This record gives sequence, structure tokens and C-alpha cells, in this order.
Amino acid sequence: MAQTYPAFDISPVPLPALDAEAPELFHGLYGMPMFVTVPTADLAASVDFWTRGLGFFDLFTVPNQITHLRRWAFQDVLLVPGEQPAEAPAQTVSFSCVLNQIDQIAAECERLVPGCTTGPRRMPWNSIELEVRTPERTRVVMTAARPYDSSGPEAEFLRSIGIAGDGR
Repeated sequence: MAQTYPAFDISPVPLPALDAEAPELFHGLYGMPMFVTVPTADLAASVDFWTRGLGFFDLFTVPNQITHLRRWAFQDVLLVPGEQPAEAPAQTVSFSCVLNQIDQIAAECERLVPGCTTGPRRMPWNSIELEVRTPERTRVVMTAARPYDSSGPEAEFLRSIGIAGDGR
């Protein structure tokens, strides 16, 4: 493909703003360009945590075999029965959200599994990030872009690594 185009017109992620609104949960069907498969010893407990804590919904379930979860378009997780080997590192996956969702997600996850969150933290790449450890040991990072401030420390960091400092 020789042409490129701004992919923002197909992304559900809103432009960074303090008052950005999260898009609606996406119930449509599409060919998934990316998804995560997470093995779990307790499918029902994992579905409960991912839906009530992280804000996903159950798109469909084949009992005792698979639950397909989704948030926004292109944020798909397949929960499947299975044990994660004790020596395997926890898998990490990041999902976009908006700033006004971070505290709510943290509070709900902590209510469900006390001690499962770290942060939120302000990151040098101009986002706020909340780390959540799910019951099946998946490390989920909920990341919300901050409005761009060309005079802030994040802009200086982005300039220092050669990324345009003009908000693009």
C-alpha cells in the first residue's frame, strides 16, 4: 500500500481533552484486527472482574469454553478456561480510555479485588495510566491521553526523543 491516511477517522479514541467523553460501547461485528486471549482458572470470576471493574461487556459466551468481551471498537478480549503456568510472566495489554474514567475504573477494581491497582500515574508521553492486575494475573494498563501542552515537561520529553513537539 503506497498511500497513507490519518487513521484517526476509524479510531474510537477521542481527541485528548480534560472533558473528553468516552465513546459508547461497541456492539457491532467486525473482523478483529487485534485481540487478547486470556486463560483463566475461574471463567465466571474473570468475566465479573473484566465487566464490573474494567468496563467491558459480554459480547457473547459459549458456556465453559469462551467469553468474548469488548469495550470500545477494537478492544476485544477472549477469556478461555485454562491455567497460566506459574513461571510464565504476566501478560500486559493496554486499553485507551478517557481521563474521567480512570478514577472510576480504579475504584471499581479496588472494590472487587483490593490491592489490584497501581496509580494512576502521569507519564512522560503525555498520558495518565492506571495499572490493574486481574484475577488471572493479566497486567492491564488503562491509558488516557492528556491535552497537549507545548510548554510542559511531556512536550520537552517528546522533543528530546525526536517526536514533533507541536501536538501531532
